[in-house]
Amino acid sequence: MGGIGKTTLAQLVYNDSRVDNHFDLKAWVCVSEDFKMEEITKSILRSVSSESSNAGDDLNKLQTELEKKLVEKKLLLILDDFWLQNYDDWSRLISPFGVGTTIVVTTRDKTVSSMVGTIPDYKLPTLSDDDCISILTQHALGAKDFSGHPNLGEFVVQIAKRCKGLPLAAKTIGGLLRNKVDIGKWKEILKSEIWNLPEERSNIFQALRLSYHHLPADLKRCFAYCALLPKDYEFTEEEIVLLWMAEGFLRVEATKQSEDLGHEYFQELVQRSFFEISNKDDSRYIMHDLINDLAHSVAKDICFRVEGDKALNVSSHARHSSYIGGRKDRIKMFQVFYGKKGLRTFLPLKMPEGWRYISNQVLSELLPEFKYLRVFSLQGCYLTEFPNIIGDLVHLRYLNFSGTIIKTLPDSICKLYNLETLLLRGCSRLEEFPSEMRFLINLRHLDIRGADSIKMMPMGIGELTNFQTLTNFVVSQDNGRKIREMENLSNLKGGLVISELQNVVKAQDAWVAGLCYKSNLRDLALEWSYNFAGEEIHKDILDSLQPPKMLERLTIECYGGETFPNWFGDPSFGKLSILDLYYCPNCTLLPAVGRLTSLKSLSIRRMSKVKKVGANIFGKDLSINAFPSLERLRFQDMPEWEEWDPCEVDENVRSFQHLHELIISNCPKLLGSLPNRLPSLKKLKINLCQQLRSLPSCLPSLERLVIQECEKLVVSLSSLPKLSDLEINGCQEVSSTSCANSGSFIERVSLSDISKFTSPMEGMMLGLIKAERLFIYVDVRS
Repeated sequence: MGGIGKTTLAQLVYNDSRVDNHFDLKAWVCVSEDFKMEEITKSILRSVSSESSNAGDDLNKLQTELEKKLVEKKLLLILDDFWLQNYDDWSRLISPFGVGTTIVVTTRDKTVSSMVGTIPDYKLPTLSDDDCISILTQHALGAKDFSGHPNLGEFVVQIAKRCKGLPLAAKTIGGLLRNKVDIGKWKEILKSEIWNLPEERSNIFQALRLSYHHLPADLKRCFAYCALLPKDYEFTEEEIVLLWMAEGFLRVEATKQSEDLGHEYFQELVQRSFFEISNKDDSRYIMHDLINDLAHSVAKDICFRVEGDKALNVSSHARHSSYIGGRKDRIKMFQVFYGKKGLRTFLPLKMPEGWRYISNQVLSELLPEFKYLRVFSLQGCYLTEFPNIIGDLVHLRYLNFSGTIIKTLPDSICKLYNLETLLLRGCSRLEEFPSEMRFLINLRHLDIRGADSIKMMPMGIGELTNFQTLTNFVVSQDNGRKIREMENLSNLKGGLVISELQNVVKAQDAWVAGLCYKSNLRDLALEWSYNFAGEEIHKDILDSLQPPKMLERLTIECYGGETFPNWFGDPSFGKLSILDLYYCPNCTLLPAVGRLTSLKSLSIRRMSKVKKVGANIFGKDLSINAFPSLERLRFQDMPEWEEWDPCEVDENVRSFQHLHELIISNCPKLLGSLPNRLPSLKKLKINLCQQLRSLPSCLPSLERLVIQECEKLVVSLSSLPKLSDLEINGCQEVSSTSCANSGSFIERVSLSDISKFTSPMEGMMLGLIKAERLFIYVDVRS
C-alpha cells in the first residue's frame, strides 16, 4: 500500500548515527516502476565513490568497477519503491555485492518481497487512530494532541478515522488545516463529498485530492504544472520557482517581486506535504509517488511527459511538456510534438550521465512550430552551436543551455526581449556573449557557474538593472565591462563571484561598484588571478569592496596584500557564518575575526608567510570570549607557521567553546602549543606537521582522532573518554594507562609507524572489546 510510511521508516534507519558508525558506505536508490539496471548500478557507484566512472552504459564494466569499490567495505543499500519481479534481473543486479553488503528493499508488492528476501519480510501495519490523531494535530496545530483546542476534539477524531491509518493522508490533511482553529473549517473538511468518491487506490487518494481541492487557485495551477516532473525526480526550490515565473503563474503586486511570491508558494506546498525534502540532499525536494500521481490527475490534458518509447495520446490542448530520453534522442521520439503549435514548455529532465545527443533535424523541424514557447531547455545536449532561429521565439522567458559545449551564443538571442532567465551553468567552452545583450532589459537571472572560459562580461551589463541573480562578474579593463558597471545592479541576491580583480586599475572603481549597498547578497567570493597575487594595491581594492552587513559567506582568493582592511572581522557582520581565506601569499598577519559572533566555519589555506597565530586573530579585547559560535576550523598548507598562541591567560575567558572539528594539514614548522581547552571538540585531524610535539590536554568530547606523519608528536589516549575512532600513522609515541577510557570503548583502531608504544596490555585489550576493526603495526625503534 502506498503512503503507509515505508520510505519514511527506511529514512530513519538510513540517517541514524548508529548506522553511520556501523557501515563504511551507504547508498540510496529510488527504483520505481521504470527498472533500468545500468542506471541503478551507476547511482550506487556515485554514492560509494567520488570518482566519475568511465564505464558508460556497459553493465559488465559498471558492475566490475562497483565490485572493486566494495572490497573489504561494509555497505548499506536501500532500494526504495521496488517493483521488479524478474528473478534473473534481480540476481544480476546484486551480483557485485558480497557479504559486507546489507540490502533493504521497500515495496508495495508481496511477490517482490518473497523474491528478494533472505529473512522474513516486515509488513508495515496501518497506524492506530491515536497515532493518526497525533500526526494530524502535529501538522495542523503544532501539538501532539488537541488538548489545547478541546472544541476541535470531535472533528480531529473523525477526520483521523477517515485517514484509515495512513500517515501520508493524516500528514496531508494536517497540512491543509495548518493553523486553522476555526470549527467551521474542520467541519467543512470532515463533511466534504470528496471522501465519498470511488477510488480504486484506497482512501488515501481522496485525502490527497481533498488537500488539492482546498488549495488557492494560483497554488493549484503551480502544483498541477509539477505533473511534468518524473517520479523520484529531485528538484531545487529555485528551479521550480523560475519555471513558474516563466509561465506567468506568479502574479504579484508592485510591492513584491515574482520570485518572492514563488518562494512563498513553494514553501506553502512544502508545509502542506506536497513536496518533501530529499533524504539524499537536504537542499533538494521530491514528490511522493502518490502526490506525483495526483499532479498528473489534476493536470489532465494540459501537461504531458514523454518517457522513452511509451505510446502517448496527447491532447491538442496540451501546453506543457517534459521528456525523459536517452543518450541519442532521434526524430522518432519527438513525433508526439508535431502539430502542438500551442506548446509553452519544452523541458528535458532526468538526463543520465554523459551527453544527450539530439538530432539536428529535431531542432530545425520542431522549433519553427513552437512560436509560443515560454520555457525552452536543451540542458546537457551535445551542442557546439545553436541556430539563429532561436531569436524567432519572442515569447521565451526561460532558456537553459547548461551543460552544453557551445562556444558562442547566437546573436539573435538579443531579440528575446521578454527573456527573464538564461542558464549557462557548466558551459565550459563558452567564451563570449553576444555584443548586444544589453537590450535584454527584462533579464533577471544569469547563471554562468562553471563557464570558466568566459573572459569578460557582456558590453553594457550595467544597463541590465533587473538582475537578481548574477553568479559571476568577470572584471575587464574595457569600458562597459569594468567593475563600476555593477553600480546600478542594486537588486542582486544570493551568491556572487567577482573574479579577475587584478583588472581593477583604480580602487575608486571598486568603491563605485557599491557592494556594501547590495543588501540582499548572502554569498560573496572575491578573486584575483594567481599571476597577479603580489600587488599591494590589492589592499585598497579589498577595502573598497566592503560587503553588505547581512553577508553569510565570504571567500577571498589570491589576495596580494600584506594585511587585511579594517572592516575585515568587524563584529557588525553579525550574519557571517562561513569564511574561507585561500592563497594570500604576502599576508603576514591573519585578520582579527574572533569577534564575528555567528562565524561557524573558518578555513585558512596557503598563507605562506604567516609565522604566528595569536592575539591578532582573536581581536583587540582578549577579555571577550573569542569565536563564540565556531564549529569547524581548518589550517592547511602553511609552510612557515611556527607558533599558535591560544591566549589562554585568563581562566574566565573561554574561546572555541563550540568547536567540533579541527583540521591542521601540512604545516611542517608548527611546534605548538595548540589550545588546551576545547570542551566540544569531536574530530581532530593532524597530518604532515613534522615538528608538532603535543596535543591539547583537555578533549573530553573527542570521538575521532586522526594523526598522519607527525614524527615528533607524543599522543596520550588516557584523557580521551569518548574516543571511538583512532587512526595514527607516523608519530613519536602513543601512551595510555588504559584504552578503556573510563568505560567508553574504541570501535575502530589503526596504528602504524609509531616509534614508541606504551600501554598496559590488559587495559588495552579491555578497551578494544567493541572494536570492529583493529590494525596495529608497531615498529619499536628504541
